[in-house]
Amino acid sequence: MFEPDSRYYALETVTTTFPDGRVATYKRRRFAPRGESMRLLQEAFVGQGERLDLITARTLGDPEQFWRICDANNALDPASLTSPPGRALLIPIPER
Repeated sequence: MFEPDSRYYALETVTTTFPDGRVATYKRRRFAPRGESMRLLQEAFVGQGERLDLITARTLGDPEQFWRICDANNALDPASLTSPPGRALLIPIPER
């Protein structure tokens, strides 16, 4: 259902059957870890006009892993991490 590097990959898959016979399959809810509990790789500084996917590509090698930086910085809104310019972002060690 999800790629191995997805934030949803390790979540339990559940199937529910409704009284009318319909079946729904879904992943359990993901609770973001506390950033303070994550092992850090480095700090990165946000440049003028820089986007989170570019920072993620530069630091983790894959722009789709932006959610790891969100988790490490306790951010629910990825856009909030790129302002103001010069802000330090915590970059976590990717854990599988």
